[in-house]
Amino acid sequence: MSDPRPVYKRILLKLSGEALQGDKGYGLDPIVLDKLAEQVKELIDAEVQVGIVIGGGNIFRGLSDSAKGMDRASADYMGMLATVINAVALQDALERAGVYTRVLSAIEMKEVAEPYIRRRATRHLEKGRVVIFGAGTGNPYFTTDTAAALRAMEMNAEVLLKATKVDGVYDKDPMKHDDAVKYDQLSYIEVLQKNLHVMDATAISLCRENGLPIVVFDMLQSGNIMRVVCGEGLGTTVVPDDAT
Repeated sequence: MSDPRPVYKRILLKLSGEALQGDKGYGLDPIVLDKLAEQVKELIDAEVQVGIVIGGGNIFRGLSDSAKGMDRASADYMGMLATVINAVALQDALERAGVYTRVLSAIEMKEVAEPYIRRRATRHLEKGRVVIFGAGTGNPYFTTDTAAALRAMEMNAEVLLKATKVDGVYDKDPMKHDDAVKYDQLSYIEVLQKNLHVMDATAISLCRENGLPIVVFDMLQSGNIMRVVCGEGLGTTVVPDDAT
């Protein structure tokens, strides 16, 4: 029996910063980074083009209560810088795994990353390089969820993969409620109406307007990213309103 083949040629993978901290509670766990790099390498070996957007919550939210009372724009810029730290760390793990990788930042910092230019990013993908998008959209008041949706549109990605610590979307927090029910499929409007916190409302609306499917799945189990890309039906899929 032959191995399953990817059903997507180009994907955008959204990672939370917290996913990179493992059990440490703060910062970066090298073991988690190495395991993630192995999974991404599988995709590259299967000729899947991979863009990645990472959050920064593992670094910025770890700074105790310093954000309380802080100007929102200043706090958001600090969060953007945290995403670049994560991007550089993931780039290092990927390159140690033999994967050519580029970090493109929406905030210019030439000594650390290339400036984000859409055509340059597309060209990197076409050459088989992983592209990690840092610094969100480069603007305050926008989350990395929105940045992921925006970059997915700009790169003409076929799907947005939201990698989390749980195996899909539930009607309530499965960590706190034993009777939580998992959804296999949802429409964008259901996500918004039920306030399910798959991604923020701006990101969901952007995906809805452009018909970009979202798959929410557990990234902690090895091989899950490839299984999702091969269409094995893991997690929860968010699809156009008329497709449910």
